[in-house]
Amino acid sequence: MNWTAAIPEIFLALSGLAILMLGVFVRREPTFLCSMLAVGALLLTAVLVLGGSDGAAYGGQFVVDPFSSFVKLLVLAAAALALVLSLDYNRREGLARLEYPVLMLFATLGMLVMASASNLMTLYLGLELQSLAIYVLAAFARDTLRSSEAGLKYFVLGALASGLLLYGISLVYGFTGGVGFAGMAQALADPVHASPGLIAGIVFIVAGLAFKISAVPFHMWTPDVYEGAPSPVTAFLATAPKVAAMALLLRVMVTPFGHLLGSWQLLIELVSIASMVLGALAAIGQTNIKRLMAYSSIGHMGYALIGLACGTPEGIRGVLVYLVIYVFMNAGTFACIIAMRRRGLAVEKIADLGGLGRSDPGLALAMAVFMFSMAGIPPMSGFFGKLYVFLPAVQSGLWTLAVIGVLTSVVGAYYYLRVVKVMYFDPGVEELDAPPASLSVLATGTALFTTLFFVFPGPFIGAAQAAARVLFG
Repeated sequence: MNWTAAIPEIFLALSGLAILMLGVFVRREPTFLCSMLAVGALLLTAVLVLGGSDGAAYGGQFVVDPFSSFVKLLVLAAAALALVLSLDYNRREGLARLEYPVLMLFATLGMLVMASASNLMTLYLGLELQSLAIYVLAAFARDTLRSSEAGLKYFVLGALASGLLLYGISLVYGFTGGVGFAGMAQALADPVHASPGLIAGIVFIVAGLAFKISAVPFHMWTPDVYEGAPSPVTAFLATAPKVAAMALLLRVMVTPFGHLLGSWQLLIELVSIASMVLGALAAIGQTNIKRLMAYSSIGHMGYALIGLACGTPEGIRGVLVYLVIYVFMNAGTFACIIAMRRRGLAVEKIADLGGLGRSDPGLALAMAVFMFSMAGIPPMSGFFGKLYVFLPAVQSGLWTLAVIGVLTSVVGAYYYLRVVKVMYFDPGVEELDAPPASLSVLATGTALFTTLFFVFPGPFIGAAQAAARVLFG
């Protein structure tokens, strides 16, 4: 048993337990110390991931390869960014409790397990570890009705999605006789062996994972949870779990079920189209910036699914590049949203951004960069993200998917540009409070990444290419 393959996960689990114990015994304001230690633990885990060697462990249930390492580094980066976003926010909102960074660490641990899952049981274990921690985080502002409601909705619908996933796993196990991805791939090498019951199991698995990435028609929790959860939790929800669940979906569909592309390709296409269309149209009437971001994330997951629908290494590479760009774009946007406070109170209405271009040019410029990027306007990184998923779709002959993607991007540009218009052209309201240094630094860094991605895309594209090749053997 090569247990050393799981050293990053073991280290993160022990770090979470140690920080929890430290927080209990340190009597004076332990939360900031625990949060900084949690960020340090995430960075050290990333170093361990980079220094690890490829291989399988625990009877083939846990695998380390370029794909899992790529995903883990992205998840760790997203979690660290979300923790930094929470430092000042939690103190101002009275949420500075030591459980917060510990829950973030255990949610991240679940995502790392998901990235290395090569067995349906390991998949479920990681997914539930992540979900249970996030249910609590969504309701962390327990004295606020909106946050309690968000946590309850996410828990109830998450339990339903877990049931669908488990039912799909049981069907797949029943019709293939195994739960390991490698064994299932061998059993299904000939598509003739794919019975209707097996296809039904795949559909249920896709449904369970589609909930985690908030793809249509399993998106109904997203706007309410995004709006009700504390903003740093929303930033976390919008990035790390999406990356982990999308990576899991890629591995599950390509490794054991890759030979059955003809059976599940149409399903992914329909989910992708529905997500893009709903994300583009439903966001138009939104007045709350966090609800706008919720529908935006639904649309972005639709774009990412285009690459999976292609079923080619180029398509998977496009999804991974898209996820990298998506994480930094979203983290920066939420840094700007969290920085928007007036008289110490959070501002979430789009109309309240009026005059921001004159009162706080730096914050307005960063927000404009992220809005242009999400709209897919060159030379921002969002343009290249969409380019790398649209090109494989065209090469694979999925013209309908590519055309709908371009059209929904045009529609979506309306509500992104509306935010820019409000900031720069609407009459000013009362000035916002000065943002804390941590948010300013994070917003500036992610804005520079988003703007200058076209200068240094090579390392990310190369790493994504190597990760995608692994799934195709």
